[in-house]
Amino acid sequence: MAESPMAASPYEVLGVAASVSDIALRKAFRKALRETHPDTGGDPQRFTAVQLAWERIGTPEKRAQFDRGRGHTTADFAPPRATAERGSKPKARSYGHPGGWRREQYLAQLREWVGRGATIADPYDPALVRDAPREIRHILADALAEESTARTIAALGIAFTAWHDVATPVAGEKLDHIVLGPNGLFALMSEDFGGPVAARKGELVSEAVGTARPMHVFANRTKSLSRALGVRFSALVMVLPDAALTEPLILLGAVRGAPTVAVTQAHLPALLRAGLPGSKPIGGNELFDVRTRIQAAVRFV
Repeated sequence: MAESPMAASPYEVLGVAASVSDIALRKAFRKALRETHPDTGGDPQRFTAVQLAWERIGTPEKRAQFDRGRGHTTADFAPPRATAERGSKPKARSYGHPGGWRREQYLAQLREWVGRGATIADPYDPALVRDAPREIRHILADALAEESTARTIAALGIAFTAWHDVATPVAGEKLDHIVLGPNGLFALMSEDFGGPVAARKGELVSEAVGTARPMHVFANRTKSLSRALGVRFSALVMVLPDAALTEPLILLGAVRGAPTVAVTQAHLPALLRAGLPGSKPIGGNELFDVRTRIQAAVRFV
């Protein structure tokens, strides 16, 4: 997965404008080092971020290279293209359009921000994405996260079935993914808050999350969808970028007996293949019945 649109630019990490002079940039770097150094009570994570930022723009050559592309290419953000795959193993059954709803939201809000009637040559131009407000970048980051999760699920093989961008009974709300496999029926949300998160009292918290309550929202959507589809989920899974969690899997609690967990993108295949400890496998007839029930009632956004 490419670097997130939510990731702070080196200039933002150092607390300066992109137009700042080379001399002022070096002063800002030295100041940030002093303020974040662990030996003087600074935050080790911020200290590391400051060093990495300087590595990317610390010389005129590196800075010019970064400014030309801002660390991205259009391909990093553009919708994935369908490609014909030959000789590969069968993919998981898949329904719906992962990331599609978020991309529609992104394009609509981007046009609103740029200005009605203005021409946007490339809505995924890295410079345009970087300059967009945080809330717009967050929408695109979530679309990319959903697409990454969908690719991971597809690679699990034909024993799995996935439904993406599933509408809930509440208008304007959705569940990113439903995954059915031999070890359970999983409700998934793919998120990218643009920074590390921690668990507290069953919720995800951090400066990046702010006042949002993502697990609370996730649980409510899952409960309403469970009733609408007539199924019970084995677990509620929040999928996050690898760098967002200190552990590959964190158990957060339970909703109506179904465990709630946060998991990294890298660990997701292992979770879906093995299930959670104590989870009940789904046999042939039951698997067929659950798949049929969902397929008959599922709706997409």
